[in-house]
Amino acid sequence: MEKIKYYFLWLVGICVGMFVLQNLPGIPGFTDLLVLNDRASNGEVWRFVSSIFLHGSLSHLLFNMFALLFFGFSLERLIGSRRFLMVFFVSGILANLVAVNFYDSSLGASGAIYGVLGALTIIRPMMMVWAFGFIVPMFIASFLWIGADVLRLYGAFGPTNVGSIAHLSGIVVGFLMGVYYLINKLKIKNKNKEEIRFDEDSFERWEDRFVKR
Repeated sequence: MEKIKYYFLWLVGICVGMFVLQNLPGIPGFTDLLVLNDRASNGEVWRFVSSIFLHGSLSHLLFNMFALLFFGFSLERLIGSRRFLMVFFVSGILANLVAVNFYDSSLGASGAIYGVLGALTIIRPMMMVWAFGFIVPMFIASFLWIGADVLRLYGAFGPTNVGSIAHLSGIVVGFLMGVYYLINKLKIKNKNKEEIRFDEDSFERWEDRFVKR
């Protein structure tokens, strides 16, 4: 296992720093330059990444950063820093590639964080977490989060600014990346367990030469 580099903390720091820049009066148009909108599909491809680090309000930022601190640390500790970054960015970018087709404008790290949740669900399904006021296994928490987003899509909670499609896209990508990680881990484990086999004729010649004297 590679040494943990605490990339989840760097990601939190970038998000906080970007939020400060978003709200500085001396930088007009900062959010508009980086937010995800239809311009991302028309050449301004950086928006698929930059929008991950933007947030629409302090509560939006705090909620996402709390999740990233707890779940990000758990996943990075389990699979290593490089793989953790891969899960975060692949989930966030693919979630944005889906979201840009449904929302006029969107921002936030939720798609990437849901990817982290999805991967963690596959790798540690029985890890106990706090969700909706209860301590439950990770796989149950994921079902609850998915269920809440599906209900939002059907208007069960009234009009909201929550990007449920990005959430669902991110967690599906996370599930797939978690499965991919476990498959590779199993292959490596089986490879290390392979028996060392000797050619029978060679072994008999060795035995005749060094043992039967």
